Amino acid sequence: MDYSIGEFSEVTGLGIHTLRYYEHESLITPVRNSSNRRRYSEKDITWIAFIKRLKATGMPVKEIKRYAVLRAKGDSTLTERMEMLIQHRQSLKDQIKQLQEHEAKLEEKIAFYQQEIEHHCSDTP
Repeated sequence: MDYSIGEFSEVTGLGIHTLRYYEHESLITPVRNSSNRRRYSEKDITWIAFIKRLKATGMPVKEIKRYAVLRAKGDSTLTERMEMLIQHRQSLKDQIKQLQEHEAKLEEKIAFYQQEIEHHCSDTP
């Protein structure tokens, strides 16, 4: 099945302007029909879902573009793409660790306030 840009926008949850921007940036390359209208495939849906995941996990658009260029070159870039994803995974792990440290400090502060509130409440007759 193929999709017009409007249908593809609905399916992916991305606006038409975003899709055109992604095309301009060579992140996606929809085929054109005989009327020169964009047509998107199921593979494009899968690719957009992956782009959205990379964005959601903090990969910069510049890196996503680099990945897209490698992807377009085919299987000869599998190792390089895998290495990019391994590096991104490590970056995510580092961010998760930092967030966990922040969470632990917040938990300490919340516990402090809870103790203080309990202490003040027990002092009041």
